[in-house]
Amino acid sequence: MMIVLGYITAILIGVSLGLIGAGGSILTVPILVYLMGISPVLATSYSLFIVGISALVGSYSYMKKKLLNFRMALIFGIPSVVGVLVSRKFILPAIPKELFTIKSFVFTKDIGIMIFFAVLMIISAVKMIQKPKDAEEPITELDNSRNLLISFEGLLVGIIAGFVGAGGGFLIIPVLVVIARQPMKNAIGTSLFIIAVNSLIGFTGDLYGHVEINWNFLALFSSFALAGIFVGSWLSKFISGTKLKPIFGWMVLLMGIYIIAEKSFNS
Repeated sequence: MMIVLGYITAILIGVSLGLIGAGGSILTVPILVYLMGISPVLATSYSLFIVGISALVGSYSYMKKKLLNFRMALIFGIPSVVGVLVSRKFILPAIPKELFTIKSFVFTKDIGIMIFFAVLMIISAVKMIQKPKDAEEPITELDNSRNLLISFEGLLVGIIAGFVGAGGGFLIIPVLVVIARQPMKNAIGTSLFIIAVNSLIGFTGDLYGHVEINWNFLALFSSFALAGIFVGSWLSKFISGTKLKPIFGWMVLLMGIYIIAEKSFNS
């Protein structure tokens, strides 16, 4: 039953990415861990592939509509890719399996990843639930200082995304809208492209780290997420992503709180 529910919720990953360019990746690791029974560290690798493929397909539909800013993708994306590689290659492997012990409680690497992920989920959920402020006018020309800030944000997002196996759309879109002043639709398309590049390069790096991949499972799970991308892209013609964001935010918030409670009381 849990496995069937896992495949059904995989569709939500794609729907979220197709509709709002974010959120799907924040669901992937918890779904893989709690519904599919995969270890947190391996789940971060699987998540990179699933989210990467889904976002790549989603970004293509936005590119056809000329809603993908390639210049912005380079300014943000190149440092972000560097961050992902540094995180997957150096930071994650350097973390010991057992971080500390309090009496009989052992705080492991797996627990640490899930707690960190849950905190990010709660922060992301609050941002989604909050009513957006009046949007500033989009700008087409960015000065060097703003470009530098966007690149620095890209590096940080890459490090975080690589650590937790998420695409980072819930962090990318605020940067593109608030700092880069991109229209929302352009921000979604550009975010999907950055997510795809980040995730797939991060996953490729994991392959060189001799991670054992169940390709049959990965292909099947990804196919459900891809189906969701097509549904989400189609729904975006009729449903405003801004209206769905608060609903999705509450769902992510509850899941984040559940993970923290589960790790606190069952560890």
